Amino acid sequence: MDLIQAVKLYIIKMTEDCGPGMKVLLMDKTTTSIVSAVFSQSEILQREVYLFEQLTSTSSSDSMYHMKCITFLRPTRENISLLCKELRNPRYGYYYIYFSNIISKTDIKTIAESDIQEVVREVQEYYADYLAIAPHLFSLNIPSCGQCLSWDPLQLTRSTQGIISVLLSLKKNPLIRFQASSKMSKQLAEKIKVIFSKEENLFNLKQGDIQPQLLILDRREDPVTPLLMPWSYQAMVHELLTINNNQVDLSHIEDIKPDLQKVLLCAEQDDLYKQNIYKNFGEIGEIMKSLIDDFKSKAKNHQKLDTISDMKAFVENYPQFKKMSGTVAKHVIIMEQLSNYVIKKNLLEVSELQQQIACDIQSSQHTLKIRELIEKNIPDEEASKLVMLYALKSFSKDSNRELTSLIQILKSKKVAEHWIELVHDVMKFQSKIILDNENTLKNAKQITKRFYKDLKGVDNIFTQHVPLVKELVEDLIKSRLKEEQYPFLSDINQPTKKVQDIIVFVIGGVTYEESMAIYNLNSANPQVRIILGGSTVHNSSSFLNEVKLATFGVIKSRGGSRKL
Repeated sequence: MDLIQAVKLYIIKMTEDCGPGMKVLLMDKTTTSIVSAVFSQSEILQREVYLFEQLTSTSSSDSMYHMKCITFLRPTRENISLLCKELRNPRYGYYYIYFSNIISKTDIKTIAESDIQEVVREVQEYYADYLAIAPHLFSLNIPSCGQCLSWDPLQLTRSTQGIISVLLSLKKNPLIRFQASSKMSKQLAEKIKVIFSKEENLFNLKQGDIQPQLLILDRREDPVTPLLMPWSYQAMVHELLTINNNQVDLSHIEDIKPDLQKVLLCAEQDDLYKQNIYKNFGEIGEIMKSLIDDFKSKAKNHQKLDTISDMKAFVENYPQFKKMSGTVAKHVIIMEQLSNYVIKKNLLEVSELQQQIACDIQSSQHTLKIRELIEKNIPDEEASKLVMLYALKSFSKDSNRELTSLIQILKSKKVAEHWIELVHDVMKFQSKIILDNENTLKNAKQITKRFYKDLKGVDNIFTQHVPLVKELVEDLIKSRLKEEQYPFLSDINQPTKKVQDIIVFVIGGVTYEESMAIYNLNSANPQVRIILGGSTVHNSSSFLNEVKLATFGVIKSRGGSRKL
């Protein structure tokens, strides 16, 4: 199960189906991101695609009848309308139309009626309706799933479509399990099941002896993980600089060169990034130092052009040399920015305390340490996140008094009201899950006390917390995932002794730390293949934005929470 390869194969097939000749790739905003995540521009050019356009209401009127048009779109109402408009007045010789998901027969008929000049040569469904970030990780790029702790109907439909696309691209027809304490999880499971029944022919797939399992989870079961400072390279870049569709915006850096203002961070196109994506901050620093030394050595050698042989070697190695120069420069600038943020935000001390709160270590001293750090004038967001973690991990009457006291300290330090409100929002975000599931609190305390046993020395101070998704997948692999808490959608007794292929989807988003945990599980369990996906990939900032939107209109009551 490799998501990158699944999407790549679809795109390769699109470019081959229409035969040789000059091609244009016509996409929408979403499919543009899907393609660029797995193909570089140079790679797609090698497939005779010389022009890239987005389907909009203001498309260019220039006609290029000598070119074949590969159209790759999501089957939305807006895209169907724009495509029909394009076909009524075609700008290209022939059209090969591919939809990233299931399209209705009605829409196919509408397209056929619009093809007055008979330029359409093919219409097919190629199920690449998701962003393949890694072979084991996908995102649907949904920044927020709903409001009042309930689904936005549009996002419920989009999530259903995205998961269906993943399953069809991997050729999987799984048993569906969902989180019993989450109404949103059950609703999504039921919507997927409806599609299974409706599109029975599509899901009539050979599955082997062991049927795959789809496990649907809710972010509200684990709001702690997105709030913690991560220390692996990819996760740290996303937390402090933000990775958006495999790009990092560095334009805020003073005097930065134009070609480094927006840099690509894609494991498929950057070997250095691929090799170090899960390394911790300290290891990356050592690797960067070694790379710079190596680069300086090679640069010095290139200055010696005394003979024809030297010149020939320089010409042959120059493209590689130039590529290495750009790659090293990019990662050095990123590392410099990360280092600056670690110092500026006092993240070493903040992160150590975050881990202690998350793992209930020295819990009697948490409030004292939080106060000490707030007094050091750490940034508003870091101070507030410490109080949020305390609020999420403490449930006694005494802790409620302490929480009120900590909020007062935030106010006295003139922390922005926005951050103080978020402390209450995070509590609302988790509260309904806790009330719906008496075992949640017990489970949360159990899993946060687990440690990575192979870490030594100072490293384990910052990586003690284990994401809930890792614990649940481990239980699933070992056939210990409790059916009363994570039931199958069907009433039929399901065979749960063995699992081989697991697809996990988290409503409300995943994190790169969770992605690393699943990567490690895949490496440690070669007999099992695990895919992780979510509505989006969060850092703490985007997660708190989702919390704010999700809890809008929800107020606290003695019974937990209710809609206004």
